[in-house]
This record gives sequence, structure tokens and C-alpha cells, in this order.
Amino acid sequence: MKQSIGAVTFLVNDYDEAIEFFTQKLRFDLVEDTKLSGSKRWVIARPRGGSGTSILIAKASDELQLKSVGNQTGSRVAFFLYTDNFEIDYARMKNSGVNFIEEPRDEFYGTVVVFKDLYGNKWDFIQLKN
Repeated sequence: MKQSIGAVTFLVNDYDEAIEFFTQKLRFDLVEDTKLSGSKRWVIARPRGGSGTSILIAKASDELQLKSVGNQTGSRVAFFLYTDNFEIDYARMKNSGVNFIEEPRDEFYGTVVVFKDLYGNKWDFIQLKN
């Protein structure tokens, strides 16, 4: 039986500022934005042209969730964004204001650089070696 991870939750303070970050700075596609009840929305974004795992943008709704915004995995890298053209995508992201916290480096698995999202979660931006 085939299984896959459909989405991972990304806790936010505000739906619209998160949508803007993902669609403008990271150039993700906004797959769905459906109003549910009250102020709750079902918001799905994923890397442009991607068909794999998506991000479920979820507004923090209680004290514990609010404390986790920007700190979903402590100080560890929380998310891993892959590309097939590191140089072009890195330059575009840098020019759009993405907060890279180091210079790109070559590792045994590929080229990688760490950036922080609008809330401070760390991401690895990676082009894997073939």
C-alpha cells in the first residue's frame, strides 16, 4: 500500500501575512484558501510546480500554539525546501528579502543554505546531488 505525507502544519499569527510570505518571497502556489468557521480558514500552499507535500497554514488559536509560532522545532531546522536550480532560486529569494542566516555551502548531499521564515523558523534550502 502506497502512503505519503500530504501536508505539514505551519503555525502562524496571521493567515494573510503568511500567504504573502509563501507566495511572494518563496513563490509557492496558493492551492486553497477556504473560509471555515469564524476566523478559521483552510489554507494550503506548496512549492511552485510541486506535487508533493504541502504546507497547511494554520492560525495559532491558543496560548500553547501562539508560543510555538516561529519555534516549531526549538532551534533546529524545521523545514527542507528542495530546488533543481540553486543559483537562480537563491539569487531570486535573496533579492526578494528572504532572511538567509549563512552563506551557501557544499555538503555531501548537495548545496545548502539556511534561512529564516517570517516568524523565525529555520529552513534548509537545498539542491541535492544527483
